[in-house]
Amino acid sequence: MASTSLAAQDSRLHRILRHLGDEIRHVLPPTLFFLVGFNLIVFTQNLVLSEYLARSINFLVATTAALVVGKAVLVADKMPFLRRFDNAPLILPILFKTFVYWVFVFIARLLEALIHHIVETGQVVGFGAALAEQFSWHRFLFIQIWILVLFLIYTTAAELNELFGDGELARILFRHRSSDLKQTRRQRIRTLARLSRLTEDQPTSVLRNPTTPAHRELVGLIEQLAQDSGKRHGGAGG
Repeated sequence: MASTSLAAQDSRLHRILRHLGDEIRHVLPPTLFFLVGFNLIVFTQNLVLSEYLARSINFLVATTAALVVGKAVLVADKMPFLRRFDNAPLILPILFKTFVYWVFVFIARLLEALIHHIVETGQVVGFGAALAEQFSWHRFLFIQIWILVLFLIYTTAAELNELFGDGELARILFRHRSSDLKQTRRQRIRTLARLSRLTEDQPTSVLRNPTTPAHRELVGLIEQLAQDSGKRHGGAGG
């Protein structure tokens, strides 16, 4: 009985740790992306304002903002409506998700300001007045515009990565050797795009029929991908 209880606890602990690991892996890419982006903005802004001995935003604030963005992305990705335009042309899910992420970050920033107000005053009353008195439209627009731009870049990269699948975008950017595989890289992307269009335009029955041109094209594309993969592994081994 005791051994069964211990096994159940171990299984529950394993599920909790696995869930935490999945959450961390999910939130890490946007957090790191915005950490670099925000701190780069702060660095360039401080270079410009150094002539006037002004420092409007420091690196600690930018790092905290990146953590807020990461948490907002984690919450937004759990919303079922975020997948509303997944079957539409790629520009629609990019713009839609960018806007949703932007709204969630805006709400998260307001909640963060509310928490600070409660900690400082011990009450919720007066938050609106305090926000109005301390609110700076110039600073707000500056931060929100850059958040929108960064989200547009991040969402575009994320959607392309999901479109290519299986970490293909990361391999294209960081693993393929451009010196001897540049043409292969272009051909591989074009082959994947043609393969995607072929499977969308033709029914499964046609693709399975060996006598149809669509089936022969499908086999040819797969063989081309296999050849490109063999070239890539051969180059890496050499």
